[in-house]
Amino acid sequence: MKKKILSIALAGMMAVSLFVGCGNGQSTKESDIKSDSQANDESEGNVKKPDKIKLMVPGVVFTKENGQDKFIERWEELTGIKLEIIQPDHDAYYDVLGQTFASGPDNWPDAVILDSTHTAGYAAEGALWDMADAWEHSELKASGRINNEELIEFNYQSDGKLYNFSTQRGGGCVTYIKKKWLDNCNLSVPTNYEEFINVLKAFSEGDPDGNGINGDTMALSTAGFIGDEIPYVTYLPEFYQGAYPSFYQKEDGTWVDGFTEDSMKRAIERLKDAYDAGYIDKETLTNGTNDCRNKFYEDKFGVFTYWAGTWATNLKTNLEANGRDSELIAIPPIKEAGKYLERSGGGFAITAACKNPEGVYKYLLESMLDGGDMQTLWTYGVEGTHWSTKAETVCGNTYQEGEFHMLESMEKPGTQYTKNNIDPMLSIGDYKEEDPGANQIASEAKESQQLFNSNSKLAPKFISTDEMGQYNGDLTTLKNSIVADVITQGVSVEEGYDRFEKEGGADWSKTIVDSLNALNK
Repeated sequence: MKKKILSIALAGMMAVSLFVGCGNGQSTKESDIKSDSQANDESEGNVKKPDKIKLMVPGVVFTKENGQDKFIERWEELTGIKLEIIQPDHDAYYDVLGQTFASGPDNWPDAVILDSTHTAGYAAEGALWDMADAWEHSELKASGRINNEELIEFNYQSDGKLYNFSTQRGGGCVTYIKKKWLDNCNLSVPTNYEEFINVLKAFSEGDPDGNGINGDTMALSTAGFIGDEIPYVTYLPEFYQGAYPSFYQKEDGTWVDGFTEDSMKRAIERLKDAYDAGYIDKETLTNGTNDCRNKFYEDKFGVFTYWAGTWATNLKTNLEANGRDSELIAIPPIKEAGKYLERSGGGFAITAACKNPEGVYKYLLESMLDGGDMQTLWTYGVEGTHWSTKAETVCGNTYQEGEFHMLESMEKPGTQYTKNNIDPMLSIGDYKEEDPGANQIASEAKESQQLFNSNSKLAPKFISTDEMGQYNGDLTTLKNSIVADVITQGVSVEEGYDRFEKEGGADWSKTIVDSLNALNK
């Protein structure tokens, strides 16, 4: 396993490249890693309370700069268990995670946060623990407080195993446009592609920020032309218009590789034309999401496709903190795009190296949705550090005694916190009584989330096969290289797809499609 996962890390750590070298049918089994004492505990049907849990997470849990020590202190107070959090830089998370897995089971944490694509890949390697039985017999499932069991069912693999526990819906992105920029250019909200391109043209060539200088702004910035996790097209929906660069199952049940379809070729052409025209940030290939956010806050561009819900408030407050106009319009998907895509809910996975997975499931994962103090901790953070009910004024907002409100961010003074790991608008677990913070959710967050929910569909489900594991890493690297060359290097779409044929992409693609369709037989 170590050698195979090392090959994953060296493959560039793109989401689907995590499956390189999985096709020889060999993997380390969970039972090979579990200790004898754990096996005895299982045979007796006991769930032993862990002494310590080691958890690896990206920046979707409070960072050290944002009072992580207080979060850990409160968690340990509620559980009586020591908690160690390993938190790489957010944009480098999957890179570091891959290196950690490649270093061998002795170095693995007990639990990690994984999106659905990585979950399938690591599960295929035998690196994750099957929590299906734990979920089926859990107090949480029996409680009746889960409002979206369909999401958990969606996470089941084709073999009936469950490797990922989602505490919330996956959510997705909507396109935000700065209202002031539209007004300055005398433009309305675009409803189709032609109108959308007109907005990009005006934002790139005109004076949307009103500083008296034409052409010193960008229309749109994004972190890459193809995302590194499902649904891949998240940040550029107006250009993809239903095209999909990876594998998906059609309505008749057959599998196809969307990259080979004409719709994908047309999408690349649209991106190429917009890039050549100067409408898309020239640093797109090297941008991280944090780079894009900072440029947006600095008024360098005006159209940003980003997460609905809480992030609508984050964008607004950070624009204000930078002295910029903060009124954003979350637009419905343009006519040609049809629907925004909602990612399948990623969540928490337990590694196969965990000595007490049942205990980690019960005391870490299941407790996150306890409908009480622990759920509040994972949703809003720590009282007195992240939220309060005291009478006070925070960031210019005045609150009465007993009124729940978020406190000022330690990392970004002048802004208030919005949530911890669980988004209250996406949580699949209801409170036993009532959500203490429901009334303080900002209107722009509610509105953008409602807009997304009403205009979205679930992204294609990722299924792993041996052939997927063997070829998809190299295939994805080739696809991304071709897309980058066509859009930024002047290579034609036809030349790009000729390269796809010559370098084995078409053969790899067909082999994977055949393996997926074989599952239907």
